[in-house]
Amino acid sequence: MSTSATPSTSPAKRVVVFDYGFGNVRSAERALARAGADVEITRDFDKAMNADGLLVPGVGAFAACMKGLKEARGDWIIDRRLSGGRPVMGICVGMQILFARGIEHGVETEGLDEWPGSVEPLQAEIVPHMGWNTVEAPAGTELFKGLDPDARFYFVHSYAVHDWSMETANPAMRAPVVTWSTHGKPFVAAVENGALWATQFHPEKSGDAGAQLLKNWIGTL
Repeated sequence: MSTSATPSTSPAKRVVVFDYGFGNVRSAERALARAGADVEITRDFDKAMNADGLLVPGVGAFAACMKGLKEARGDWIIDRRLSGGRPVMGICVGMQILFARGIEHGVETEGLDEWPGSVEPLQAEIVPHMGWNTVEAPAGTELFKGLDPDARFYFVHSYAVHDWSMETANPAMRAPVVTWSTHGKPFVAAVENGALWATQFHPEKSGDAGAQLLKNWIGTL
């Protein structure tokens, strides 16, 4: 008598949306769940450390987000995860705080310094940059894999990084993949750098294109 094997299914990847008081956590939770992840909103240290992926949202002012992140020990969690090669993704101000500094109203605030560079006011006639815009993703991107070059994403921000100067010291290491967009002047719209990925736009508000992008990230966890 023959028996048929039951196909095995891999468990959903566990993603923690880090709740430090400065992010659209419910929208992120729903979008990640639709993309196939097992999602939890928490600031619990062990859960954030042990998840397959950590998503760091962010809205509001750079300085306030950094203060809230440090009070929740998020800076330490991000550093420890990245030291172990464990994936982290930042969204909007959650991306901005990954840079060396933010400058708002003439006040400079130290960021996490995972990447060099300054988050500065957008150089455009209309600020904030609010609405749909295209991006220029380079060859080799995993984040935008399978997406149409004309795909549009939803932005809401008044600050951005206009200059990227990070160099890879070890030629054997893959250089960061940097995606750009333009509002007045070109700015960094996304970065893929080993275990650390981030977007200036909101994938959770970007319809089908944003859903595919989150699936791409989850697929790497």
